Amino acid sequence: MPDRGGGPTGPRMRVGRPSRRARTLLLTLGVLAVLGMAFVMFAGFWTDWLWYRSVKYSSVFTTTLWTKIGLFFVFGLLMALAVGVNVWLAHRMRPPLSAMSMEQQSLDRYRMGIAPFKKWLLIGITALVGLIAGASAASQWRTWLEFVNGVPFHQTDPQFHMDVSFYAFDLPWYRFLLGFGFAATVIGLVAAALTHYLYGGLRITSPGARATGAATGHLSVLLGIFVALKAVAYWLDRYGLAVKSSDFKATDHWTGLRYVDANAYLPAKTILFCIAVICALLFFATLWRRTWQLPVIGFGLMVLSAILIGGLYPAIVQKFQVEPNEQAKEAPYIAKNIEATRRAYGIDKTQAVDYRGKSASDDAEKQRADADSAGSYRMNDPNIVSPTFQQLEQQRKYYQFPRTLDVDRYNGKDTIIGLRELNLNKLDKRNWINDHFVYTHGYGAVTAEGTATSEGAPKFTESGLPTGGSLGAYNQRIYYGEKTTQYSIVGGPQKELDYEQDDGTQKKTSYQGKSGVNLSNPINRAAYAVAFSQPQILYSGAIGDGSRILYNRTPKERVEAVAPWLTIDGDPYPTIVDGKIKWVVDAYTTSNGYPYASRTTLGDTTADSLNQGDSQRAVMAQQNQVNYIRNSVKATVDAYTGQVKLYTWDENDPVLKTWKKAFPGTVEPKSAIPQDLKEHLRYPQDMFKVQRELLSLYHVTNPGQFYNASDAWQVPNDPTKKDNSAVPPYYLSLKMPGQSGQQFSLTTTFTPSGRPNLRAFMAVDADATSKDYGTIRLLRVSEDNVQGPEQVQNKLNSSNDVAKWVRDMKGADSTVLYGNLLTVPLDKGFLYVEPIYAQGRNAEYPLLRKVAVSYGDKRTGFANSLTDALNMAFGVNGSSPSQPEKPGGNTTQPTENPTVKAALADAEKAFSDGQQAMKDGDWKAYGEAQDRLKDALQRADKAQSAQEKATGGGKNGDTGAKSGGKSGDKPGSGG
Repeated sequence: MPDRGGGPTGPRMRVGRPSRRARTLLLTLGVLAVLGMAFVMFAGFWTDWLWYRSVKYSSVFTTTLWTKIGLFFVFGLLMALAVGVNVWLAHRMRPPLSAMSMEQQSLDRYRMGIAPFKKWLLIGITALVGLIAGASAASQWRTWLEFVNGVPFHQTDPQFHMDVSFYAFDLPWYRFLLGFGFAATVIGLVAAALTHYLYGGLRITSPGARATGAATGHLSVLLGIFVALKAVAYWLDRYGLAVKSSDFKATDHWTGLRYVDANAYLPAKTILFCIAVICALLFFATLWRRTWQLPVIGFGLMVLSAILIGGLYPAIVQKFQVEPNEQAKEAPYIAKNIEATRRAYGIDKTQAVDYRGKSASDDAEKQRADADSAGSYRMNDPNIVSPTFQQLEQQRKYYQFPRTLDVDRYNGKDTIIGLRELNLNKLDKRNWINDHFVYTHGYGAVTAEGTATSEGAPKFTESGLPTGGSLGAYNQRIYYGEKTTQYSIVGGPQKELDYEQDDGTQKKTSYQGKSGVNLSNPINRAAYAVAFSQPQILYSGAIGDGSRILYNRTPKERVEAVAPWLTIDGDPYPTIVDGKIKWVVDAYTTSNGYPYASRTTLGDTTADSLNQGDSQRAVMAQQNQVNYIRNSVKATVDAYTGQVKLYTWDENDPVLKTWKKAFPGTVEPKSAIPQDLKEHLRYPQDMFKVQRELLSLYHVTNPGQFYNASDAWQVPNDPTKKDNSAVPPYYLSLKMPGQSGQQFSLTTTFTPSGRPNLRAFMAVDADATSKDYGTIRLLRVSEDNVQGPEQVQNKLNSSNDVAKWVRDMKGADSTVLYGNLLTVPLDKGFLYVEPIYAQGRNAEYPLLRKVAVSYGDKRTGFANSLTDALNMAFGVNGSSPSQPEKPGGNTTQPTENPTVKAALADAEKAFSDGQQAMKDGDWKAYGEAQDRLKDALQRADKAQSAQEKATGGGKNGDTGAKSGGKSGDKPGSGG
């Protein structure tokens, strides 16, 4: 009878079905998981390829990719073979089972355990070490490309007379090969020894021979290879001395041979090389002798020699030959280091010229007249007036200017420029559509004259929304900028906000550029949904025909992506050329293999008070040390299309030539730079910072003087900051001694090491259209006790005029901000000019209120405009030395307006009452006095303004101010 459910057949069938379902489900889930991981990997690769293709630099992607793949497979396979072949040989050379000792027989259970899996175990181990080695080798793609594409420097090192390219391009690759050889040999040796031990070829505790003849021969060959590689290492170490860094009294980053290197380490390395070769031959000889006696003796001799010859002997030479007369012994090597360092950093043509630092003339009127043409004094400090740009030209709260504005030249004048970029954090309503589809771009550039102000605020030459002014017509949409870090999807069904008009109506637009990646393809959408972890991209109805995704949108990251072999300057800046906004990005080629040239860390060297106080103003990211740098490439990024252009700038740079061979067609020739763009190219700040850091020591070319550090300099601290950060270099049009007219320059000052007085002034011609572009002029101050920036700042702050005005401003609850302390050579001395700003407690931005001037030890001026300050300092046009001002005084001359007089009298009385109340501890009376003071100052200001309007006079800082009968439009006359 059939079983109705109690028999064994029924239950087995009921249990079996769920089991099969479970296995099917698990298998399906496993397949889906594998497919999911594969698609995630594919998405990363595919989106990268699409992006490089969209910017038309697909050759960079493919060259880099194939180089990495080639290195991965070649060195991964070599490592796998090194391990696999040695394990296979050790297994094949195993002794017969009958010959095994009792010790080896105890390992039977291990051999039996791995016997069924030994094939797969061998494959797994070799595959694992191969993958690790391949991944490590793939990271050396730059080293490989430099090695195979390297071009000569046509410069040789002074010790071995090898071309510099050997140290820059060849030696790093040889060292990698050597390191890989050591790793493969050691891992192969360990694997072979374990296999021999497991299968009886090696014995540890058993009596008799410790190893079979086959095992002895096998391991001896591997040890011989290791020692032979050590011989190669000793030989390469000889050349490595030319690029070796060490601590030395003369400099913390000394590179190259010293006396002990040339006379002790170099011969020691040669002797050790010979010993290692002999020792390696002894190990190889065990193939015939079958004994380790001689190789072990040879290896011991090599180790002893390394200790005595390579360690003790150089120490003896240093102690008893060098230290008693170190300066004389090291002088030839210091000379080589100085020459190589100056050449590697492009400062070899810079010579310090003596400059008094103090004028010997008493002709104040001539000095005052010369001051107008000595420099174009920038009253608008780009580090301070950004809030003024923000409040006066922001237009909409979701726009933002950079915290530090840029300096450029338009119509022959120094100009402050900033872009009105998008700031999504200020949107009233944040959501996915608004963030990525509606608010997609900034709008317009705003510019102001560098030297002129209006009512204390910048005098704008391009303003409004849309902007209008001196720049003419240009495409004002900014899809690519320094603050554009999010992705946007444009060109599809969803319209974008172009800009909002004053009446509240919104102008809409749709992106017409060819930038970005097309999302019409569902595979592309799926890939970006996975790569960006944004599933909405896959199914959103806001994406359709014509939709394109824009990302990697900051100028810096776009240039870094298309030219990963370049080091990027920390301060891209915008220009308006050919009806377009284009970002200019300075890029550098670097090396750490220039023989004898001292190294520096770019990230540390380029840090100053600007980028330390402004997180959005980056320093050069490279933190590894380099000892060769060239500003070899000028790059541009179109703010609308995102198009990246790389232009050759230094046509003689061998490092750039090498990379152009590796990536042909990516860098255009220098002749392709448009002339209107060239007019806005400038000497880069980061390059200048590196050079000034090196020149603080390497302005000295005499080895003895360099060794004693008797004339070491330092970059002074920024006198306007309190964090002891380095003063930044300033772009400034000025006339250096010997020049017939002003040149757009980048300037800095030096003080003696550990001292505040001025020791040198450095300027480089920063105008790319000038025949002297890149020429560094270095003035060494020959007089003692010439005041440096910090001393000048302290002198100004402690003067009665400045101190009283600052006290009055603080009494009126205003914040005083000091602008850039500009230094300009004038008649064998130095003229210091500093704009000073004030910002009330409820004010949104600072305004220029005073200008301080210092010349020499005694001449100072402090007035409402540059013209008046200069007149006061030099005592011309009826001016006299500055007198203490009444609270809130806006002119340097006594006013005749009775209303102003009465208001100032009230202000003075309120100020005195407040000081007395503060001494008495009567804070209620103090508060009342401050209210009366503020009211009196406001009355005085209004009355003064009314008088000036009635008489047609200019207000504080207007560019119409006269100077010595000359028009205020002369350079430097505008306050």
